Amino acid sequence: MNRFNDKTVLVTGAASGIGLAAARRLLDEGARVVMLDIDEASLARAAAGLPHDRVLQQVGDTADKQTASNAVKAALERFGALHILINNAGVATEGDITQTSEEDFERVMAVNVAGYFHMAKAAMPELVKTRGSIVMTSSVSGLGGDWNMFAYNTSKGAVSNMVRAMAMDAARHGVRVNAVNPSFTETGMTQDMVGDPELVAKFKERMPLGAPEDADGIAAAMAFLASDDARLITGVNLPVDAGLMASNGQPPQ
Repeated sequence: MNRFNDKTVLVTGAASGIGLAAARRLLDEGARVVMLDIDEASLARAAAGLPHDRVLQQVGDTADKQTASNAVKAALERFGALHILINNAGVATEGDITQTSEEDFERVMAVNVAGYFHMAKAAMPELVKTRGSIVMTSSVSGLGGDWNMFAYNTSKGAVSNMVRAMAMDAARHGVRVNAVNPSFTETGMTQDMVGDPELVAKFKERMPLGAPEDADGIAAAMAFLASDDARLITGVNLPVDAGLMASNGQPPQ
């Protein structure tokens, strides 16, 4: 299956986790991929072994709007066009509102919300030309609340509605905007959670499919939303959560 032949994709947070899985999936389906991440060493390791003629590495912090401009410019210079943006880079911090410092809150919002804004704003003129699409990584935390994740929940709630608002405006230009909304996913960001068997067991019993999601499964959903197979889909927040939302978070009776 080569749904992305002759398509250029820009993936943020591409050095690990969902971003790396998305980059690999899209490469497997024929895309040219610009891999953007803040961690230069991890990005180089992630790109090793990937087809160098179809991969471009870019280093930068998506909270800085210049990073977005630079990445889009680099995509155009190397590959000539931009067709898809995967807005995925994110950070998280634990704590309720009394435990969340102003610095932590501002950093989460800068990356998870302002970073998505900067990337989409820089990419949109090119996506209008190609009638492209944007796929964002939100979270089930953007559709409902979690305990002890105040800043992260706030940011993902903003992303989920950013998708709806942007989709309405972009549709007149032929650009689609959607999101995947994972739950507990085994990535570098969740290593501490993965290492807690009791916590993992609690998630499993609330997921009808019985296991935390894997990054490759989420990347498959992203590839669908980015492809022409989803040409009639926009403004959607798609739970990719092993059935957690369907169960309302309740364990089996």
